[in-house]
Amino acid sequence: MLFLTITVVFVLGFVVVWLLLSARSPVSARLMAVTTQAPVASQAGADTRSQGFNLEQIVSALGPLRKYVGFTENPEIVKRLAMAGYRKASHADAFLLMRMVLPVAAALIGAFSVRSNTLFVVIILAVVGFMLPDLWLSRAISQRKQRIKLSVPDALDLLVICLEAGLGLDQALLRVGQEMRITHRELSEEFLFVNLEQRAGKARIEAWRNMAQRSGVESMRAFVHMLAQTERFGTPISKSLGAFAEALRIRRRQEAEEMAAKTTIKLVPPLVMFIFPSLFIVLLAPAVLVIGRNLGNAIQ
Repeated sequence: MLFLTITVVFVLGFVVVWLLLSARSPVSARLMAVTTQAPVASQAGADTRSQGFNLEQIVSALGPLRKYVGFTENPEIVKRLAMAGYRKASHADAFLLMRMVLPVAAALIGAFSVRSNTLFVVIILAVVGFMLPDLWLSRAISQRKQRIKLSVPDALDLLVICLEAGLGLDQALLRVGQEMRITHRELSEEFLFVNLEQRAGKARIEAWRNMAQRSGVESMRAFVHMLAQTERFGTPISKSLGAFAEALRIRRRQEAEEMAAKTTIKLVPPLVMFIFPSLFIVLLAPAVLVIGRNLGNAIQ
């Protein structure tokens, strides 16, 4: 009964923290409304819906406990969370709370469920519980980088169309961010965030470089470098973007061909470990049984 209670508490705590990380901030909702020029009435309804389950209050209530234990806010964690797409202040608190709660819960489960080598199992589970948030964050960052990397060529093509239609670069970035909100949400957020930074007073080059740093994708760094060089020397930006998009698409095709060529090598371990033994059993087992039976009859 105690083990079941600890398990339920652990699961509920994990669900609460996950909902906290996935919740949308009312501040970000209002900023998005300003960017997209949404009606105030509809946005007020959206704010009311987003505040129906205010998880920031839970984090603020548990904040003194986190500070008392000694888990202070780390700028590196904030930076990594921003690279994963979590930019609210409560996200860092939730991540630190996960680091604090998961090792304790895992150690308690190990202490009450394991009868032999209890101390060793408790230490191992506590270490695993402490490392799980970092592993999850690394996986989230890599997945977001991959999604941004795959969406950059399409965004550049749409950006070229907007520029050739007569829009300026800032308005084209804003338009592309609005149009790609459903298909490529991560890159859309980055473009809209660049617009918000420029409205806040940052220089255009600085906002672009911050976008490249947040994304962590090499193609985005090259894209920002190309925009900076284009603005500095005054070259036609539409032609540069078209050539850059074509180069990225060729690189993406080459990477896909490389991954397809690697499948032959990757199929060797499953063949050797699983398929070949089964074939040997099916093909050779009857012959071995017959030979063994005949040898037994001959010896008798």
